[in-house]
Amino acid sequence: MNLVGHLGCFVVVAEELHFGRAAERLGMAQPPLSQRIQRLERELGVRLFDRSSRRVELTVPGRLLLDEARDILSRVDRLSSLAERARLGETGTLRAGLPPDLGGSVVAALIAAFRDRRPGLRLDLREIGTADQVRALADGTLDVGVLRHPCDARDLAFGPMLTQRVGVLLPAAEEPPAHLHLSDLAGHDLVAAPRDEAPEIHDDLLATCRRHGYDPPAVHEARHPQFALGLVLAGTAVALLPQAEAPGAVWRPLLGDPLTWRVSCAWRQDAGGDDVEAFTATATAVLRDEAGMTPLAPPPARRVALRPASGFLA
Repeated sequence: MNLVGHLGCFVVVAEELHFGRAAERLGMAQPPLSQRIQRLERELGVRLFDRSSRRVELTVPGRLLLDEARDILSRVDRLSSLAERARLGETGTLRAGLPPDLGGSVVAALIAAFRDRRPGLRLDLREIGTADQVRALADGTLDVGVLRHPCDARDLAFGPMLTQRVGVLLPAAEEPPAHLHLSDLAGHDLVAAPRDEAPEIHDDLLATCRRHGYDPPAVHEARHPQFALGLVLAGTAVALLPQAEAPGAVWRPLLGDPLTWRVSCAWRQDAGGDDVEAFTATATAVLRDEAGMTPLAPPPARRVALRPASGFLA
């Protein structure tokens, strides 16, 4: 039995819950597809679908096996890709995630620096938010990522933590003062990245704003920086982000630095290695040099008052 082929058919039927649509997606007739599913069920010894004249539903065993089937197919794809790269003489590929708002010049510098450090290794960069990076690192579809904090840190190892000062972007027509408190933004809506891209970061941002006297009347979610800029220029909202320049808008620092972005490379604890270490060192250096990030300062040492021993200096 062609187990991989049968699992592929199972996954498509499970996604469509309709044998006709699944057969169309697979480019085959419906009877052979039904026969493949039946053969897979016999081989596994369980029913995968409940079928009737009106609907198709996954059984409990079918639901349990679906994620495993997807994982097997993903691993087979990676194996085929690795074999193809070996045939072409490539030494391998490192799959790395970057946040969407990192900036073109930073990405270009990272690619060039990594190429110099690892000339025989192909770097597969993917623009992906923090929450999706965490999931991709967990399921093995990413080798390393550049994450913003806070995030779900279970089973992850981290490189050096960097920080980036956050200020506010406003319409230049408002002629804001040179420095602002967060509370000075009262009454302004806020434009921010969608919560589903990084729930912990989104919630932490709003909590910090409210703690410092800024409770936005509304929060507008923007996936693309140009959409966020459009809302700012229209006077609809302000944006909180690292220093930025844009025609018609001005960036101002926040007094007391109540907001900072924390960034680090991350990888699965059981999946490090020399290539991940090389990427982490390269990305950390580029983020410091090109994005103006600084190492997170250690907490100040606590002073402990020493008491004289009883009976000597008392």
